[in-house]
Amino acid sequence: MADRLDTPKDTRRSWRPRLDPDVVGRGAEAFARFMGTGRFLLYMSGFVVVWVAVNAFALLGLRWDPFPFILLNLFFSVQASYAAPLILLAQNRQDDRDRVALEQDRQRAERSLADTEYLAREIASLRIGLGEVATRDFVRSELRNLLEEMAADRQDDRSTEDADEPTH
Repeated sequence: MADRLDTPKDTRRSWRPRLDPDVVGRGAEAFARFMGTGRFLLYMSGFVVVWVAVNAFALLGLRWDPFPFILLNLFFSVQASYAAPLILLAQNRQDDRDRVALEQDRQRAERSLADTEYLAREIASLRIGLGEVATRDFVRSELRNLLEEMAADRQDDRSTEDADEPTH
């Protein structure tokens, strides 16, 4: 039977385990954080001192790794072969977070710049508008001048009325 293109394929079962990259990444970060502590150095130093003491002096009648300590070297090699990629994975995740934070900061800075430019334009337009607005002192002086003109006109009107009136 030919595969039909209008139906989805069945999911294939794989023998490989499915790992959630986020879980692996968080584990790598925890491991890298632990390896960078004084506690890890203290534990590792204690482990090495006990290993060497037991194997060099045959303490407790045990001696599974004689003097060149080949098994201890193998242990450190395995630890380093796992530690390096895990530390790099943790650094890559941190780089990704830094990249996202940097992009967000850049966008925030762009918005702030746009807001600042808008406010600067608004302030400039207000200044221009205020240049055309009459001030309180100017309006008072104009009103005073009008009142004086009206008073002078009234006085002129009265004097013309008095001149036009017949005397009895």
